[in-house]
Amino acid sequence: MAKVLAIDVGGTKLVYAIVNEKGEFLNEIKRVSTPKNIEELKKIFETIISENEKEIDYIAFATAGAINLENTKVESSTPNMPDGYNSIDFSKLSTKPVYVENDANAAAWAEYKTGAAQGEANNITITLGTGVGGGFIVDGKLLRGKSGRGGEVGSMKINGRNRICTCHRKNCFESYASGSGLKITAEEIAANDNIFKSSIYKDKKPNDITTYDIVNGLKLNDEYSKKVFNIWKNDLITGLINITNIFDTGMIVISGGMGEFIDTDEIEKTINSEIVVSPVKIRLAKSGNYSGMIGAALLACERFRHN
Repeated sequence: MAKVLAIDVGGTKLVYAIVNEKGEFLNEIKRVSTPKNIEELKKIFETIISENEKEIDYIAFATAGAINLENTKVESSTPNMPDGYNSIDFSKLSTKPVYVENDANAAAWAEYKTGAAQGEANNITITLGTGVGGGFIVDGKLLRGKSGRGGEVGSMKINGRNRICTCHRKNCFESYASGSGLKITAEEIAANDNIFKSSIYKDKKPNDITTYDIVNGLKLNDEYSKKVFNIWKNDLITGLINITNIFDTGMIVISGGMGEFIDTDEIEKTINSEIVVSPVKIRLAKSGNYSGMIGAALLACERFRHN
């Protein structure tokens, strides 16, 4: 059975372990801080690989950013990675085969193969965190598009409130349905709606309201917090309705930190009352925080065992 050194590259830390072709971890999951210098980052990659190279068959990276069709490079650097990240040719890091995949795509593949979407040949994983990511499985295959950039669901336009996204464009799905979007909605309601005057957070400045405040306010039955959350939830549902109508998918899996705060049954019922295609199931992800590592490892096995 093939063994894969799986490395999840984040802006603050690198997480890595050896994974088999069933998606099982074979050793302790380790973490190191992500350097801010590209040469130091390369050295860490080389060190991690050299320490594990003799034990493994393949190497798989899960990372943010658009990946080329050959799965060897990140074609667009992400803001939280060192300058020059897109200059790394991952295939040159080892004599063993190396595979690199977008982290949202990798997470989607993990959910399809070992998680909530097993048995659903058409499914979509939406990651709700600081941003919004997406991975699309169509007829049992990962949808990558003509250039490898398919599935950028966070950049989908919705009929929003003229909000500027982190990509500097207006009304992207990410700017409403992410954790950051929830905070912005909280700030807008605090600044412009009288409901804030009776909130438990009325003594806070709008810019100081956090997503944790809103979640805590829901538990305390705070009307302001409930209004903010309902607006966020409706923005999320709007995007999911659009996605379902376009792809006629069998299941949408919700992953990421914001997923734990939603009622999947309620959202499923609302979406199915609005769509024009067959009903969709809404489920929470099962692969956990290491889904990117699992999915990248499984994709590497798919790629290299047929070569």
